[in-house]
Amino acid sequence: MKGLVYAIAVTVAVTGAASAQSVADRLNDYPTAARADYVFACMVTNGQTREMLDRCACSIDEIASILPYAQYLQAETVLSMRRVGGERMAIFQSASMAEHLVADMRRAQAEAEIVCF
Repeated sequence: MKGLVYAIAVTVAVTGAASAQSVADRLNDYPTAARADYVFACMVTNGQTREMLDRCACSIDEIASILPYAQYLQAETVLSMRRVGGERMAIFQSASMAEHLVADMRRAQAEAEIVCF
C-alpha cells in the first residue's frame, strides 16, 4: 500500500511539473531576440525614453500572452510580404488565412496598446 501511495505521489508530481512547464513554455515561447526586435521598433516609433522602454516591453509581453509565437511569426511574415509587392506577393494581400492571421495580430496589438499605453 505504501508503494502505491508513493507511485501515485510521484505520478502527480511529474504530471504537475510537466503541466507547469508547459504553461511556462506557452507564456514564454517568444525568443528574446523577437521580443527585443519588437521593443526596438516600438521605441523608434514612440520615442526612445525609459518610459517607452517599459511600455513597449509591456506591449510585447501582452501580445505574447495572447498569441502563440508561431502565429505571431506567421502574421509578421504576411505583413512583411505585403510590403514587398508584386504579382507573386498578391496572395498575401487577399488570402483569407493571411487576413485572419493579420487580424488576430492587430487585435492582440490593440489590446496591448490599451493595457500598456
